[in-house]
Amino acid sequence: MTIRTVLLAALAVISFSSLHAQIEPKALKEWKDQKYSMFIHFGGIYSVLGGVWNDKPVTVGLSEQIQAHAGIYSDTYARVARQFNPTHWNADSIALLAKRAGMRSIVITSKHHDGFCMFKTATTDFNVVDATPFKRDVIKELSDACRRHGITFGLYFSLIDWHFPEASPISSHNSDLITPAHHTYNKQQITELLTNYGPVAELWFDMGSQSLEQSRDMRNLVHRLQPNCMIGSRIGNDMGDFTVMGDNQEPDYTIGVPWQSPASFFDETWGYRSWQKHVPEDEKYREKLTSLIRVVSRGGKYLLNIGPKGDGSVVPYEKDILLKIGSWLQKNGEAIYGVDPDPFYTTFAWGSVTSRPNKLYLHVLSRPEGNKITLSNLTGTIKSVSVLGEKTESMRFNQEKNGPVITLPSGLNPKKEVNVLVVEFTDGYKVAPYNPVLESDKKILLTSANAYKHYSNSGVDYNSRFQSTVAESWTVQPRQSGRFRPTLVYTDEEKGQKIDLTLATNTSVVTLDGDKPIKLATDLTKLTFGPIYLSGPFDSGIGALSSDAQNIDPAKPWPTAKGQLWQSKSDWKNGQVYPLPADMTTAYYLLQEITAPADQSILVGITSGDGLVVALNGKQLFVRNNPEKKPSEKDVLLLPLQKGKNQLLIKLFNNFQKQTPAGIDYAVPQVIYRKQLLPVSLKGGSYYPVRWQAHNPVSPHRTLLLPNMEVEWIKE
Repeated sequence: MTIRTVLLAALAVISFSSLHAQIEPKALKEWKDQKYSMFIHFGGIYSVLGGVWNDKPVTVGLSEQIQAHAGIYSDTYARVARQFNPTHWNADSIALLAKRAGMRSIVITSKHHDGFCMFKTATTDFNVVDATPFKRDVIKELSDACRRHGITFGLYFSLIDWHFPEASPISSHNSDLITPAHHTYNKQQITELLTNYGPVAELWFDMGSQSLEQSRDMRNLVHRLQPNCMIGSRIGNDMGDFTVMGDNQEPDYTIGVPWQSPASFFDETWGYRSWQKHVPEDEKYREKLTSLIRVVSRGGKYLLNIGPKGDGSVVPYEKDILLKIGSWLQKNGEAIYGVDPDPFYTTFAWGSVTSRPNKLYLHVLSRPEGNKITLSNLTGTIKSVSVLGEKTESMRFNQEKNGPVITLPSGLNPKKEVNVLVVEFTDGYKVAPYNPVLESDKKILLTSANAYKHYSNSGVDYNSRFQSTVAESWTVQPRQSGRFRPTLVYTDEEKGQKIDLTLATNTSVVTLDGDKPIKLATDLTKLTFGPIYLSGPFDSGIGALSSDAQNIDPAKPWPTAKGQLWQSKSDWKNGQVYPLPADMTTAYYLLQEITAPADQSILVGITSGDGLVVALNGKQLFVRNNPEKKPSEKDVLLLPLQKGKNQLLIKLFNNFQKQTPAGIDYAVPQVIYRKQLLPVSLKGGSYYPVRWQAHNPVSPHRTLLLPNMEVEWIKE
């Protein structure tokens, strides 16, 4: 097992247990090890319509949301349920299809945004039993079939409901506020679903904008009724047990919590669309298999959707592709189910990697250059290299300076078939850490800038979510053996926080307080502060800054700000806060130039609203949201100025307020704090892990607020 794998495993356990201790480790492991699941969007109205209204294709939006996109009156829409009689629906066939496809679980829409319930409920007659000629409980039949065939059962549930009178339908963004009456209604239906349908391994909430109290209340209800039911992050307010990525997203970064990637066969829809165009089956098969491999190689779980027709049958195109993937998994399932993620810190042009403690699985998606695969920075004695699922002799491999080099057989054709090479070791393997921080002048300096980030997603709702940083880690490597004394350096931004700190072999809880302030050697009077420039408003999420966020000319429109001219705000004063008119998903940019006579660091206070991104000279320093929906937040950030001209760029985001505050303040205390810790003996040339994360956070998905933290290791 690699250093990285150990760190990730420890991180997952610490983060997860801090909020969700009621999930048994066995249940969590089973959920994660499944890797591949079936998503089903099946509704008693939208599946009948199949993306068509008044005999015309509705080309705007997703077909399962046709009521909103086609502007259908609620009573007219509801009458379509009288046509729902899916004579070809067979729950056993669906469960067996999932099984043959290699899927270990199923998640089906119990209720989508239109409010039509695919289960018998006492809360409304707008359900499959009472409102249709079918008069059968689809959810009951599928839950029973899953148990019969050994498939884990899960449910999708929309928090918004366009049919419920006390809700607030229909918006363009689907992040509608949940009224108290609507929250009670949702809880009643969740109680029915978790009481009447046997074990439910997963609840996949969607959309809506709940308050923190509502999200917490719903989470507690779910875990009280079924303690091991995993809750998706779209419950809101960071209350999920696992984070749900964006639709069809294949992240290329490390995620520090359990996660899942939902995928559709077609980007345009999840529900059945009768006029959907299809690329050749082999092309779509390759696309979805590649996505499965990439998601699993990053440590996630892949949830692939089908949209049955209104008659209950599975679209043959989708069925055929699922069976092709299932056939591939019959041969290569060892490289997918229950595996660990890619242990390397680099991507490979030829494909992806999954792992076990004594094996690496190389998923060859394209022919490597020279027909050779080099596993850089890997050490370990290779026992054999073979094609998984085939009885062949070991392939040629050589141990070279940069790592083992494997020569692919000439008959292997990645364009025709995705083969998996299994590399087996006699006694495990090790991968050199990513970018180890070396000792320099008897000192090792660790900052957020040179950290390896562990991510999740954080947000009140879908519109306000962003990629949060839940932990930062490093690997240090001293040049020579000796005793090193670590010192924590922090500012008022971090003061008072508790962190879980790992230094080499020791993990402890450290409180950042009780230290004397030390004045920064900075003279603000020798700095030249240019005017503040403003661009906006424009529609945007919190988001990160783009790669062109440097050397911006305020005399010209900046493309990222959608061509808007910069407005000089020469009348804005230091330390003052100015309200800017805002709406949902509104953003502004502030730009200021600072000229310094020499390299130096200064502290600046920045006032913002629902979201903030800060960059200096094109390098992002800080990103946060406002999970408590406070009217404003003020953050104190350390700016490492370079000699000459520097550009401070600030993005302000609003989602919940009528206006967003904007303020820059350099009249903040220019002080830092230093906390010395006990010395640690380190061996020269060896690797030692360092990591920090919040201690007992409100949620494992909340972003770290340690932007100015540093660790100095000084050799004694």
